Amino acid sequence: MNYAMDKPIRKDMITKKLQNFDLKKIAESGQCFRMNKIEDLDTIKYSIVAFDKYLEILQENDNITFFCSKEQFTEIWHNYFDLDTDYNEINALADTKDNFLMNAINFGTGIRILKQDLWETIISFIISQRNSIPRIKKCIEILCERFGERKEIDGIPYYTFPTAKKLASLQIEELNQCSLGYRSKYILETAKAVLHKEFDLEILKQMNYENSKIELMKLYGVGMKVADCVCLFSLHHIDAFPIDTHVNQILETYYKDGFPFERYSGYAGIMQQYMFYYKLNLAKV
Repeated sequence: MNYAMDKPIRKDMITKKLQNFDLKKIAESGQCFRMNKIEDLDTIKYSIVAFDKYLEILQENDNITFFCSKEQFTEIWHNYFDLDTDYNEINALADTKDNFLMNAINFGTGIRILKQDLWETIISFIISQRNSIPRIKKCIEILCERFGERKEIDGIPYYTFPTAKKLASLQIEELNQCSLGYRSKYILETAKAVLHKEFDLEILKQMNYENSKIELMKLYGVGMKVADCVCLFSLHHIDAFPIDTHVNQILETYYKDGFPFERYSGYAGIMQQYMFYYKLNLAKV
């Protein structure tokens, strides 16, 4: 859903001057599916629903305005957008002889690795399997509108992401109505596992990358790629390196001797995101 502004922008706001922050690229980088452009040809303005909150963000060059209270920005959005990480410093560590990676970094500079809600990220990337980004977004939108909680801020309605308890209570037919296909059974079983504490989200948050990946793959329908996406985009294990069709094609074409993971230990996931975004947009370059 595009939450267009029919009313004046809310008064609560905080503006930050940020380097290496590109709202459009973040929204289109395939890591978050509830960030939508607010239709305004003259501005770069997006809405996002996360952690049961609705936020509007406006970018004017390096000035980023978050339309929320200072307290909410500090408690949620500062961490969500990974604002403590110096991406310029990380980008400078790339091998300048690696032409593909350097092109990818130059093209994708401004992307940040989001720190998203764990439960929502698990379900979102289960939905992402063999799916296009527009279709993933649509499926999640329907899921939230039907089974999330309706809320409102400044007259703008939005829907929270449905809880494990709510999804576990559904029949498979109800989930099928959200165009989820074979993923419905994965979601239902995952929701039941979380609800009944057979899978503990809080314990998962305390694990290192390797152990959290192994634990995630115990969930019905979660393979290596989905587990790596959850590790990277929620748990913030930035050594995680999700390999989908696009990334696999990159590795086969440009890294026949293998990607130099040792060189990028501790931030390989950031390099992966640049590479993925660049490959996704190569036809437009």
